[in-house]
Amino acid sequence: MKKVIAITYILILAMPGFSQSSITPFEKSAGKQSSTYFQTIEYYKKLDEKYSTIQLKSFGETDAGYPLHLVTFSADKSFEPKKWQRQGKVIVMINNGIHPGEPDGIDATMMLMRDYASGKIKTPSNVIFAAIAVYNIGGALNRNNFSRVNQQGPESYGFRGNAQNLDLNRDFTKYDSKNAKTFAQIFHYLSPEILVDNHVSDGADYQHTMTLLTSQHSKIGGALGKFLHDEFEPALYKSMHQKNWPMCPYVNFEDANPEKGWLAFYDLPRYSSGYAALFQTIGFVPETHMLKSFDKRVWATYALMQSVVEQSSAKASALKAWKLHSQKEVLAQQQFPLTWVADSSKTDEIKFLGYEPGTKTSEVTGMPRLFYDHSKPFTRQVKYYNYFKGNNIVTAPKFYVIPQGWHEVIDLLKLNNVQLKRLQKDSVINVEAYRIEDYKSSARPYEKHHRNADVVVSKKIQEIRFLKGDYIISTNQSAKRFLIEMLEPTAEDSYFAWNYFDAILQQKEGYSDYRWEDVAAEYIKAHPELKQQLEAKKKADPVFAKSAPAQLNFIYKNSPYYEPAHMRYPVYRIN
Repeated sequence: MKKVIAITYILILAMPGFSQSSITPFEKSAGKQSSTYFQTIEYYKKLDEKYSTIQLKSFGETDAGYPLHLVTFSADKSFEPKKWQRQGKVIVMINNGIHPGEPDGIDATMMLMRDYASGKIKTPSNVIFAAIAVYNIGGALNRNNFSRVNQQGPESYGFRGNAQNLDLNRDFTKYDSKNAKTFAQIFHYLSPEILVDNHVSDGADYQHTMTLLTSQHSKIGGALGKFLHDEFEPALYKSMHQKNWPMCPYVNFEDANPEKGWLAFYDLPRYSSGYAALFQTIGFVPETHMLKSFDKRVWATYALMQSVVEQSSAKASALKAWKLHSQKEVLAQQQFPLTWVADSSKTDEIKFLGYEPGTKTSEVTGMPRLFYDHSKPFTRQVKYYNYFKGNNIVTAPKFYVIPQGWHEVIDLLKLNNVQLKRLQKDSVINVEAYRIEDYKSSARPYEKHHRNADVVVSKKIQEIRFLKGDYIISTNQSAKRFLIEMLEPTAEDSYFAWNYFDAILQQKEGYSDYRWEDVAAEYIKAHPELKQQLEAKKKADPVFAKSAPAQLNFIYKNSPYYEPAHMRYPVYRIN
């Protein structure tokens, strides 16, 4: 393989149509170096100048102060997304450098764009190939040689955290970064059928250079999920095998032992493939193997993106049709799972090329340590738990209502092309209101948040007064699934989970016990039914019966003096 790669570099450099400006830093260094952020953008500027089939376009802002750059190859030199949709073209969107210490996709995409534009590779007339050149610009500018200790090359690379030290592959729904907000702008501008988010793995050792994480077909569901699992994904594996890059699913087993099989990655909406699935876009996360040399990893990434484009072209009609069918299915769907668990009754069989694990004495600690014995490679069929069942099922409302004061949430909905209407006058509306009965906030921060989990809610119909300018949102729109997973408080990556509504969890008014004693006494005299409830609770709960503060608080919370907004979730449902 090394000889083949070396010959490839020689042939590229000798090609008559390739000027020095067309050769990437990766190729000039014989596969040892990755392009810097500025080299990458400068390279695409030159491609844009040289080829009419290439367009470089800047979008929005990032935390590092630079815009994101989208580079697009279009065989017919058209760069209008609405026209692409009318023509039935498949749009393949690439995201590179989300973790700039894993730069394989940056360099592979530079070469593939050039090779499409120059005609070195047959141009796919029915596919648009569009890539974010470098997504995590702050991380790319934080260049070093040591942060990827598990990884073989390149000589230098960027850092995982962005300019806020955020992991952008956890930011696709919470939007703490400007990068993620601009990503959403690009994603909806393109409305892709396929999203490819290039990575490098950590974890076990094995023979494969390329592994693949795919949007969970059970979660996508319906005809599109079946098409992905039964047709499109197998075609990618076949194509990669034909290109001499045998591939397996993202390796996700414990204890160095694949014998019991492994579980497919659970791609929550915070991840790129989980986010894409909310809009019926198929997401792929290529994970090249960290211990393979940088040049092999880049060429494997090149081959996979090429395979995605080839299969998108060959299956364009089916891909477009099943996505449209899936969008219609979601619009008609009433029951939506908010959590998923593996279905252990169903498995796929995959071919895994591994190495036998063993133990030997550590030169560092003198104690036994794990190692993978490269003198003992193996090929085995292993079980792959790639089917999931939906839990925590909610019924979609016809409308959500959100008071305008929750402007951060409103802005994020607008960012994702959610259609909203504003009330034209103050209105009293019968709505279904959730109350947060219990939740757990994480003790330690996770990506700037102390997330809310294990959320328990109750609900009841209430008359709520809304103001002119508050928002009413129909779920009969293309963003239906996104709306439900963001606005239902028990969803795993909802805006409630990410602390956007934490202000309701704090009581704003209270009482002095000595003052409330007098008011409470008068209140229960006027409301004997509450007195009965108090006495019943005292009989049922001995601890409560001995606590004067608890009894006073019970009366307070069952009186009109208690603020209704405390613990009432401020997103209301109309069924």
